[in-house]
Amino acid sequence: MRVIDSDGKQLGVMPTRRALKIAQEQGLDLVEVAPTANPPVCKILDYGRYRYEQEKLAKEAKKKQKGGDIKTIRLRPAIGAHDIETKIRNAIEFLQEGDKVKFVVIFRSREFGRPQIGETLLRKIAETVQDYGVVEKPPGMEGRQMIMVVAPAKKPAAKPKSPPAEGGSTDAKNENEQDSRQALQAHSDGQTDAQESREQSPVPE
Repeated sequence: MRVIDSDGKQLGVMPTRRALKIAQEQGLDLVEVAPTANPPVCKILDYGRYRYEQEKLAKEAKKKQKGGDIKTIRLRPAIGAHDIETKIRNAIEFLQEGDKVKFVVIFRSREFGRPQIGETLLRKIAETVQDYGVVEKPPGMEGRQMIMVVAPAKKPAAKPKSPPAEGGSTDAKNENEQDSRQALQAHSDGQTDAQESREQSPVPE
């Protein structure tokens, strides 16, 4: 097998026993990363960390994938409060990961005659998860089941704030100064007219 060390350096082709010995001396694991290659390629690394990184990459790729999976959550009309909280938490996690959620209310015997209970339950769930998903298919009967599908909510793009017009504050300041001057002028003219009226002698009869 062809062996690569933890720093990415090629150690060449060697027997499996020798590669395992090198990995053990470094306190690491020998992991086969390209089994179909000729010869197979193995890498010396921390397997726990390697697995964590692979799962993280898989989740990120899944989020970028359009559509996602459809997760099914089954309910009963007489579900308890604690159970419904657990179901809602699971649904929110699925929606945050980019998956659609199909809620299925299963009716049995006498419950089938009261579909409004299932519809009320589903609409309550839709209201609870409205910050994370939108109802793609509203509650509806399919046989002896009522189904509702919720799709992940699209985050609205933030609208850029438009900057104030250049010189806007200066224009407003000039307008205020002009209004002040006009008010002072009007006040001054009023005082002058009053003074002239008082100084004017009365006309004799």
